[in-house]
Amino acid sequence: MKSLDTPYDTLRLTEPAPGVVVVTLDRPDRLNAMTTTMFDELEAMATALDDEDDCRVVVLTGAGRAFCAGYDLDEAEELPTLGPLGMLDRQERAARALLAVRSMRVPVVAAVNGAAAGGGLSLALAADIRLASTAARFNAAFVRIGLSAGDLGASWLLTRLIGPAATSEICFTGRLVEAEEALSLGLVNSVSEPDALLDDTLALAASIVANSPGGVQLSKRALQANLETASYAAALELENRGQALLTRGEDMSEALAAFKEKRRPIFTGR
Repeated sequence: MKSLDTPYDTLRLTEPAPGVVVVTLDRPDRLNAMTTTMFDELEAMATALDDEDDCRVVVLTGAGRAFCAGYDLDEAEELPTLGPLGMLDRQERAARALLAVRSMRVPVVAAVNGAAAGGGLSLALAADIRLASTAARFNAAFVRIGLSAGDLGASWLLTRLIGPAATSEICFTGRLVEAEEALSLGLVNSVSEPDALLDDTLALAASIVANSPGGVQLSKRALQANLETASYAAALELENRGQALLTRGEDMSEALAAFKEKRRPIFTGR
């Protein structure tokens, strides 16, 4: 993939298996804290990988002992000095980055290897699936620094993921949620030992890559769009269009032929 050759200051991209791109937040000395550069690079990365037909799954993780500690406090010191429009611009740059990650056409899996706090929690929530290590901990700490938990999509995504009551308690107190509690709440899909987290995530990614590219991508589109659809009838309409479109491609015919011939299908996405 051409996108893997793009140099980044805050990200590191690798392809450990065909179709699987691991995007590592690469500021371990700062617990992978977010900066304006990281926001710009996350948006650029998401846009570039979206143009790669060979990219089938994106894995997000952090270098070192943290996933992402949120906004870098060194940069945060200047926020009170920004005017209203300057602060809005800064906030919108960050929001565009997370929207770009969430809107990628392929599944995004977060391998949460350590602390995911503030904006780091929001980034994990922007993924379609979250796997955690036993060292992971989650924290919507905004109220502890005089800010709102309505930040970078956290209030919308977390409420839909674990419900309004649990979200309210976590956001109003700013307390830590350890990995096992995150699993019980449905915040993460599974918990692994730290040394096994990436292998477990790559195994999940491989099981996704084994399926029809178009089927996976339109499944993601339907799941995300129908979170915001106001009615059952509207959801059915969107699903109908997706299924009709997919039957025009080659993968469904290939799957049926493979079933009859008792072999594994070879999907092309065409």
